[in-house]
Amino acid sequence: MISEVASVAVRPVAGFVRGFSYPLRAIKFFRRKPGLLKYLAIPFFINLLVFVTTAYFGLDLFQGMLESYAPSTEVWYGILLYYLVWTVVLLLTTVVVFFSFTVIGNLIASPFNELLSEQTEELVHGTRNEESFSLRRFWKESRYAILVEIKKMAVFVSCMVVLFGLNFIPGIGSLIYAVLTPLFTLFFLVIEYMAFVLMRKQLSFTEQRRYIFKHPILMLGYACGVFCMLAIPFIQFFCIPLAVVGATLLWCDFPRIEQQN
Repeated sequence: MISEVASVAVRPVAGFVRGFSYPLRAIKFFRRKPGLLKYLAIPFFINLLVFVTTAYFGLDLFQGMLESYAPSTEVWYGILLYYLVWTVVLLLTTVVVFFSFTVIGNLIASPFNELLSEQTEELVHGTRNEESFSLRRFWKESRYAILVEIKKMAVFVSCMVVLFGLNFIPGIGSLIYAVLTPLFTLFFLVIEYMAFVLMRKQLSFTEQRRYIFKHPILMLGYACGVFCMLAIPFIQFFCIPLAVVGATLLWCDFPRIEQQN
């Protein structure tokens, strides 16, 4: 009886750990399949350019806000206020740079991520796409991928604005915001990167949501793994393609039941 209870208790932990490992498995997959690196090069330089640009304007924003709200002074409480405002402004600038990098980087690199996901699945299953690569096909799919990405980002930003408004509810507003915002961010990370493979399988948004909630602990672990990679300096440059490959590997291990029949 005790062993059965322990087994049930371990399963969610094992599922979370397995989901968390998929972005890391993508690193090993790139090492075994170096041919995929050509799909990594262009998104990497795009992400690097976006990060440098957002960091530059972020630092400019940081300096301007610091000069406006925390002018230098030699009074003790002025010094204390200076460092307090410095900390708040730094955190705000970091958030702005982080979300700008994530949103813009995903938007620009989305067509290449489509190709990366497709090639990953082909290598795992040992199959080839019947339709050969061409610039016409790439342009057609790029327009669709960017349009879908714009819609996803619009939904994400709108939801974040609504969640931010919860802070103005007296009493428990800030608590609700503190709980729902991380959960929504993790859910969005799953939707964002799993969509490259799920949409290729022609799953509607309802079907995608049903598939994701069928493996909640696994998806939660995957989202946490991606979030941790986004939070690590320099690693975040590679996070987007690693998340795409990790999501594709997850699908290959856990396809829909209909596809198994």
